[in-house]
Amino acid sequence: MKQNLPTWLTLLRIALLPVIVVIFYLDAPWARPVSCIIFVLAGITDWLDGYLARLWGVESRFGAFLDPVADKLMVATVLILIVEFDNSPWLTIPAIVIIGREITISALREWMAGMGQRGKVAVGWIGKVKTTAQITSLSMLLYLHDLFGLPIYKMGMAALYVATVLTIWSMVGYMNAAFSDSSTEE
Repeated sequence: MKQNLPTWLTLLRIALLPVIVVIFYLDAPWARPVSCIIFVLAGITDWLDGYLARLWGVESRFGAFLDPVADKLMVATVLILIVEFDNSPWLTIPAIVIIGREITISALREWMAGMGQRGKVAVGWIGKVKTTAQITSLSMLLYLHDLFGLPIYKMGMAALYVATVLTIWSMVGYMNAAFSDSSTEE
């Protein structure tokens, strides 16, 4: 494992997850906004680690593996927290779609890598937009409270559905790319 700042930022993103969970469950009026702030900071490291790795020329196979794992752990953890808190099918259904897509695409990438065709399902721009939409919507749902008179939680719900549509769109794109020719047949 190459140890450099981008890799450490990715590891920090993973390490912040238990902190988010513990703060989320504290019985204090500041708990949800603080868990949101930590989640946003973790989300910023998602952008920063990749940017720095490319800028400094320290991209590694381990970093390329760990970065999407950290993203998926972040999204799944916060989705589970929010679904448990809200206890609503309006959150549960998008959560199932998002987590199901992440598992499906991870498996697809593993399968394609086994055939030497991982590049066909490399992360594209829609995947990056999808992750940004997920982190934005989950931040709003984590925050919970109104802010400057704006119904942040309701806005987060709407944003979650936008993120869910982007999630499905990106999955269809990856599936099309993977199965675009007969080279993926066993």
